[in-house]
Amino acid sequence: MADEANETPDSTAVRVALWRALHVRADAAPPVLHDETGLQLADPEDGWERRGDMDLHGTGGFRAAVVARARFVEDLVTDRLADGVGQYVILGAGLDTFAQRRPETADRLRIFEIDQPGTQAWKRRRLDALGYGVPDRLRLVPVDFEAGDDWWARLVDAGFDPARPAVVACTGVTMYLTEEAVTATLHRLAGLAPGSTLALTFLLPTELLDAADRPALEATAPQAAAAGTPFRSFFTPERMLAAAREAGFREVRHVAGTALGARYFADRPDGLRPSSGEDFLVATV
Repeated sequence: MADEANETPDSTAVRVALWRALHVRADAAPPVLHDETGLQLADPEDGWERRGDMDLHGTGGFRAAVVARARFVEDLVTDRLADGVGQYVILGAGLDTFAQRRPETADRLRIFEIDQPGTQAWKRRRLDALGYGVPDRLRLVPVDFEAGDDWWARLVDAGFDPARPAVVACTGVTMYLTEEAVTATLHRLAGLAPGSTLALTFLLPTELLDAADRPALEATAPQAAAAGTPFRSFFTPERMLAAAREAGFREVRHVAGTALGARYFADRPDGLRPSSGEDFLVATV
């Protein structure tokens, strides 16, 4: 039997869930994304809003960026569902709550969440404890990346149909991978069925960030390394688009994080805007 003490979510995944909840509770209405379910899953100690990484003003740009990327992906999934795509894969799912928050959409999909075995075992317990359970349409796919597990094989074993189109989302992950691992993932995903779409985020090199955002990234990088999750890769938009084309994607486009700010955060009374630094590759097979 697995040791439950080792079945805990990654601290970064918890932080993302708490930022999403903080956006609902503390930022001006209406929220760009309404997600307090991740807070329920994380079940932090009282006073979590006073954590240093929850500072309302100091982390506003990061919080908005996390909310914007989640909203963008969920809008993309809804659009592709209208086109008949019925599979949704989340690489590095963490505490994602789409399946719980959007049942009217999720009921029409088969959703595959891929993450480390400890995270998946913990999440299964928490979903059961909260009364959500894990319905058949939701497949939690444990993959031990450190042990060299083949995530694609695990995904297929969980019921994914490679012959049918899918949406694959991978957000907040590539910066922790080597460039070689990122390109290998692109090559694998370019083999998806025609009509499939990939939405993948990547970190920009520091010199491409807005000047106001550079100090925050420079401060975050050593903190990530100290936590055992160093930033390993940065891509210019041109390099990422080229890598996707070389992998075999039919159509590729770059969506800047700042463009999501204009799309989702315009005319807000609190002036909240996503920080620059994390952009999207959207690629179609």
